[in-house]
Amino acid sequence: MDKAQICLSFVIFLYISSEGSFMRVNASQGQWCVARPGTEKEKLEQLIQIFCRVVDCKIISEGGECYTPDNLINMASVAMNLYYQAKGRMPLTCQIGAAGYIAVTDPSYGNCIYEFKQ
Repeated sequence: MDKAQICLSFVIFLYISSEGSFMRVNASQGQWCVARPGTEKEKLEQLIQIFCRVVDCKIISEGGECYTPDNLINMASVAMNLYYQAKGRMPLTCQIGAAGYIAVTDPSYGNCIYEFKQ
């Protein structure tokens, strides 16, 4: 058996042993709702107000870990994600007004940890 066949056999073995999830993003590892870049400031402010009426937004209030008044998109993303997680990660709860999208990479930064409920 030449080296190419051995390598191909190994790759096939890895694929089969991974139950078909080889080279795919496993969305069950994490999904977060974040604000779409380019969303207008007024829309972001409106979304923060709407979502924070429903979920506890202390984390983006003054003194909170994600309080960044100079970065409205981050604060809106945190509020949107809190709502998205609270509602069971239903896709439509993130796509309100086309201002949000679902990320599969954890958007947390520094001390600002985005909630994720299993």
